Amino acid sequence: MIELSHIEKRFGDNVVLKDVSVDMAEGSVTALVGPSGGGKSTLLRCVNLLEIPTNGSVRIGEEALSFSPGGRVGWSDIQRLRRQTGMVFQNFQLFPHRTAIENVMEGLVTVLKWPAARARARALELLEKVGMAHKADAWPATLSGGQQQRVAIARALAPSPRVLLCDEPTSALDPELAEEVVDVLGRLAREGTTMMMATHDLRLASRVADKVVFLDGGVIVESGPPAKIFSRPERDRTKRFIASLNVAVDYEI
Repeated sequence: MIELSHIEKRFGDNVVLKDVSVDMAEGSVTALVGPSGGGKSTLLRCVNLLEIPTNGSVRIGEEALSFSPGGRVGWSDIQRLRRQTGMVFQNFQLFPHRTAIENVMEGLVTVLKWPAARARARALELLEKVGMAHKADAWPATLSGGQQQRVAIARALAPSPRVLLCDEPTSALDPELAEEVVDVLGRLAREGTTMMMATHDLRLASRVADKVVFLDGGVIVESGPPAKIFSRPERDRTKRFIASLNVAVDYEI
């Protein structure tokens, strides 16, 4: 279970998240959608404490932390919760001086202190899962954007996190390359990988997510299954947002 309770995030006087609560069951996929500046990426980053909430609490499995204005959280506590997560960034963030397989191995060897042979076997297994085993020894600069993002997904999965966090995983890709990433994330979802993703890609959200949370102005406007949110939204603000995108999305209902 992943539980975000009454999350508030302030940057000075700017309140970016206002009393946001989201629950996720193990094995489920939640998509955070909404306009730019609505708070979805900030909420995602609050899960693994890349952004420290001003108020509220975060629970991932048995690990939980509470936050309050002026309160301080120890680095060891942050690391303990953060190790429950894997993060996929918008712009891949691969190490340019490491091959694809070395990128996947890096955290296992340097952070978890795995022997190189064990880390290499795990990395190859994950590259196979994302369809990149044939590029194991390639440098990031020689890979397409879609290929780099698939390597980044393998790297995030390497330590077997409880939840995979994806921050706009397709937004830096053209439609054809984005489709590669959507296919990989869809396969992971079918295999029971718990995921939370911030995305503008309604195709990704509709095909992969069990639940969609629409955020605007730092609050949850509406949430529910993708088919309901994208085809039968209840709130006028949600209707305007979906209509403004002027795209068709496919559902498996």
